[in-house]
Amino acid sequence: MDTLGATVWTTGLSGSGKTTIARELEKRLRERGVKVEILDGDVVRTNLSKGLGFSKEDRDTNIRRIGFVANLLARNGVIAITAAISPYREIRDEVRESSERFVEVFVDAPLEVCESRDVKGMYAKARAGEIKGFTGIDDPYEEPLHAEILCSTASETVAESAAKIMTYLEQRGHIPSAAAVQ
Repeated sequence: MDTLGATVWTTGLSGSGKTTIARELEKRLRERGVKVEILDGDVVRTNLSKGLGFSKEDRDTNIRRIGFVANLLARNGVIAITAAISPYREIRDEVRESSERFVEVFVDAPLEVCESRDVKGMYAKARAGEIKGFTGIDDPYEEPLHAEILCSTASETVAESAAKIMTYLEQRGHIPSAAAVQ
């Protein structure tokens, strides 16, 4: 199935649900025959951005790399879904400006909800001072000002969040409607 391709940029705190939503969205897109790739922040750091730390400069470099790859995929008809905290508004806006079809999805959940979902114990380590520069604890997270989609994961299901994104992509002509596929 041919698509225009787009970058679906999910951003939010660790534990907000970015990767979970990305996986559900990927499943739904594949069911429609759409080419899709997930660029997960943790996976990219391991493979494409190995050696980068967590300074603002290193985080910005990581986000630029993710944005570059996502834009290449989108230009070739792929829906590129990113799942990276991307805490700084300025660098997200820079990636938006360099992308043809960019859809920002703010995956919003209160800090206490994110902490309760933290299976790796990263928030506890950050609060104990074992991890420095942890987004949401001692490093800022700058919420998007103009996200196309807001997913409030403390009050909506993964299915509801994915459905919102699918509807938006359909309405903008990035993917075929469900009726067109059948």
